[in-house]
Amino acid sequence: MTYQVIGTRPIRPDGVEKVTGRAVFGADVQLPGMLYGKVLRSPHAHARIVSIDTAAAAAMPGVYAVVTGADLPEVPMEPAARLGEDQTQIKEIILAGDKVLFDGHPVAAVAALSPDLAEAACRAIRVEYELLLPVTDILDAMKETAPLLHPNLYTNVWGGVRPEKPSNIAGHIPISRGDVAAGFAEADVIVEREFRTSMIHQGYIEPQVATAKVGEDGQVIIWTSTQGSFDARGQVAGLLDLPPGKIRVIPCEIGGGFGGKSKVYLEPLAVLLARKAGRPVQLVMTRAEVFKATGPDPRGIIRAKVGARRDGTITALEGWLAYEVGAFADSAVGSGVSCMFAPYSKVSNLRLDGYDVLTNRPRISAYRAPGAPNAAFAAESVIDELAAMLGIDPIELRLKNAVRRGDLTPAGRRWPAIGLVEALEAARATPHYQTPLQGPNRGRGVAAGFWGNWDGTSSVHLVINRDGSVALTLGAIDLSGSRASMAMIVAEELGIPYAQVKPQIGDTDSVGYSDVTGGSRSTVTTGWACVKAAQDARRHLCEEAARAWDCPVDEVAYVPGTGCVHGGEVLTLKELAEQGPIYGVGTMSGAGGSPAFAVHIADVEVDPDTGKVAILRYTAVQDVGRAIHPAYVEGQLQGAVAQSIGRALYEAYVYDSEGRLLNPNFLDYRLPTFVDVPPIETVLVEVPNPAHPYGVRGVGEAGAVPGAGALANAVCRATGHRLCDLPMTAEQICLASLRHG
Repeated sequence: MTYQVIGTRPIRPDGVEKVTGRAVFGADVQLPGMLYGKVLRSPHAHARIVSIDTAAAAAMPGVYAVVTGADLPEVPMEPAARLGEDQTQIKEIILAGDKVLFDGHPVAAVAALSPDLAEAACRAIRVEYELLLPVTDILDAMKETAPLLHPNLYTNVWGGVRPEKPSNIAGHIPISRGDVAAGFAEADVIVEREFRTSMIHQGYIEPQVATAKVGEDGQVIIWTSTQGSFDARGQVAGLLDLPPGKIRVIPCEIGGGFGGKSKVYLEPLAVLLARKAGRPVQLVMTRAEVFKATGPDPRGIIRAKVGARRDGTITALEGWLAYEVGAFADSAVGSGVSCMFAPYSKVSNLRLDGYDVLTNRPRISAYRAPGAPNAAFAAESVIDELAAMLGIDPIELRLKNAVRRGDLTPAGRRWPAIGLVEALEAARATPHYQTPLQGPNRGRGVAAGFWGNWDGTSSVHLVINRDGSVALTLGAIDLSGSRASMAMIVAEELGIPYAQVKPQIGDTDSVGYSDVTGGSRSTVTTGWACVKAAQDARRHLCEEAARAWDCPVDEVAYVPGTGCVHGGEVLTLKELAEQGPIYGVGTMSGAGGSPAFAVHIADVEVDPDTGKVAILRYTAVQDVGRAIHPAYVEGQLQGAVAQSIGRALYEAYVYDSEGRLLNPNFLDYRLPTFVDVPPIETVLVEVPNPAHPYGVRGVGEAGAVPGAGALANAVCRATGHRLCDLPMTAEQICLASLRHG
């Protein structure tokens, strides 16, 4: 099909505001009489709070409010259930109750005339702690003898019965089919290894920030940096026992999120302080607070086992995953289980066991395909080792075992139309893969990855102005240029130039409910809502034209690029808009998943003396369904690779034995820079998603899944040593060389 707008590369509508510094980010909000808040945080990973004395802080001139966990209301069970967590935990995530559970856990918050004064007031608060033994190791935390972080937490067993005793295991997901033991007995070659991954951070540049104002009538307005304004409203409503209609959330421009800004941290505190002080309050995290007290990606222990015949046919797959979710119940291992062996899940014999495990670390949050890159690193490592042992080309082995439409997913459902085979074939055909890699200490790695992509709910509305321009209001937050893509879809549907559509992000009082921007859902679901809104506007245009011509509406046709047509008569969009208000509303819920597969190729050179890894060439291939704005899709793939390089080679939280974070800053927490990231070649494979009007698949997360595996495989082929822990630092590489002579 030929499109006029879809597939082109127009400039983004928010670009000028951002490059000129006029865009309003969270910390740019300034309100009359605004106070500044600071949070007192625990220096201990695990301790009982014996007492808190806030009297000295509250008495300081210029201090308007001090709050502790006692100021949080008892949360009724209905909102607690909406938030999906234990009632006690909901409160304690925001402000500690009787215990602190991680280094940086909020204990109290202060609002004062200046940030410095608020910090001084925090220092004046006296907290007496009784130190408890911190739980810092995943395997130790799983033991029956481990100290319990929450005495009333019972394992949520997927499809099973709740255990009789509480534990630190928040969730258990078992998946099994066939006879795994028989499958391995049938294999000619078996590869089995244990892998470990580190807790890492999303690394967004803008820290968390929230500003709250509480009116005399109790109406709450929150300005915040968030991935979901409606989710933020719902979380604050549940935590503070407020009706959602009493809360208006105004999303600011967002300086990066990658999943890390899908949960509230400061918003409830800002509301509590503003209500108590009677003045607006703004809180901004320091970088150390961001690292210590927001949601990182989980650390994990993964055991992977694969068996195959000599011709490369996989006979059995087995995985065991234990993910560290921090001090509060959350789930990351579910997507790890569903993504680990997804590219090869048609195998008859498969067993996967996943565990979410609590330790005295901050509660995790989403980070670009949460849980999947860890699992794929392990799976793709053993698949690559299998290929080497059998003497089969890595892509050929994957093609032989690749899932196709109708094959079984890991959970036993059937794959819909997918593009894994096409992505593998495209990778094999790239100039990169066809060019031999020359020279010593060099290696080429290949890996595949999968992400299911979420759908959720999105709402949009549009108004056609008298000049023919279109004001488009979106409920979903724009993280990566989605305003442009949505404007392109509306322009395509109406047959007007892209420049005539003016998209903006609405607040919770100006547009219908929309879920958080995450799970690679925005272009799929919000795009579909835009199609519906444009079609609704076309219907209203036809009704307006029918009134003008005094004819039945079913005799009027809307012709994109022309307007409404009746016989030989034409009324343009502008002419119709001049006659009366024209609007369109679109809501989409449950669009269905848009599963996406990616294949990465990485060439590296490893210095044998220092262990330093230089990435020589990198190609990312991905089935994107259809690229609405190809440049933004390419940017998504390139950004995912850059973050994969950090995960694979540099990034890790470092804690001491007492559970204190030692590197909560960008100096000691090593992110890749432009020196570390090579030019990234991209190949967009378009296997249209049949469940979407434009064939779109989510793209932001699938590209983050195979990167660590591809780099690990490249390093292995360059050094001859299989590294099983991330990150693969220069020190690790040198130690592996020493161990293996």
